[in-house]
Amino acid sequence: MRILVTGGAGFIGSHLCEKLLGDGHSVVALDNLITGSVENIAHLAGHPRFKFIHHDVTEYIFIDGSLDFVMHLASPASPVDYLQFPIQTLKVGALGTHKALGLAREKGAGFLLASTSEVYGDPLVHPQPETYWGNVNPVGPRGVYDEAKRFAEALVFAYMRYHGMSTRVARIFNTYGPRMRADDGRVVPTFICQALRGEDITVYGDGSQTRSFCFVSDTVAGLIKLMESGCPGPVNIGNPDEMTVLDFAKLIASAVGGGRGIVFRDLPVDDPRIRRPDITKARSELGWEPLIPLSDGLAKTVEYFRGKLCSSSC
Repeated sequence: MRILVTGGAGFIGSHLCEKLLGDGHSVVALDNLITGSVENIAHLAGHPRFKFIHHDVTEYIFIDGSLDFVMHLASPASPVDYLQFPIQTLKVGALGTHKALGLAREKGAGFLLASTSEVYGDPLVHPQPETYWGNVNPVGPRGVYDEAKRFAEALVFAYMRYHGMSTRVARIFNTYGPRMRADDGRVVPTFICQALRGEDITVYGDGSQTRSFCFVSDTVAGLIKLMESGCPGPVNIGNPDEMTVLDFAKLIASAVGGGRGIVFRDLPVDDPRIRRPDITKARSELGWEPLIPLSDGLAKTVEYFRGKLCSSSC
């Protein structure tokens, strides 16, 4: 197939492009590089089935030739990013999704939206199944991301029902791995880089809040399984193995063998207390579940950031 990946120079997007090419597809990656980086896809330059377009998905998209699928991953995706770019985050969720859906409709292509576990907000149901409607503060600082993705989901389903399009919605939970930005504010790169620098590891709140970490190759495999399925979703893509942030900080300190200790800071506004996917639907509908153990995934991620540190980029 010939597949457009919006946000193709981002963390997950670049891994997705790489895997699609490895599976024999042709890939057009589109990115405005606000949070993505050409460094993430530099190794794909010159590939005969890969093309990169520097473009903002909120503007009209022109792609020459046919397309079989549009995979819409474009969006700031970390608290640091969507707090720095709140308007852009809302625009890519609304206008960007509208433009990407319009392109897919014009080309007669299938469409996949990379949504997020943030649509569940600070959940009152645990673990979170796709049937849960969420507990979101629409006017809080995190609301720009939560509501952008909730609107995007509604738009996708409207296009499916009104235009009869073949669409999919994936709700991605915490994903980690190489090519994350050191400064993106998420716990994995923050904790690893602090430990590598010999600094204190900063935990917000008392560290009792929980997260579930899925290695990027597993997330990408789930997205491709969903694309290839006839399931419109939404489908949770994440790792159901849950741990506290404090335990994760201790694990990173042990894995890296650095850091001075753990310090505690005030919890950010609307930070979710619990986060764990119910992946029953992914298992039954897609035949998918994560395979990479946390120890293996962290080893690869630490190695990546150690290399970045040595090059003075971390």
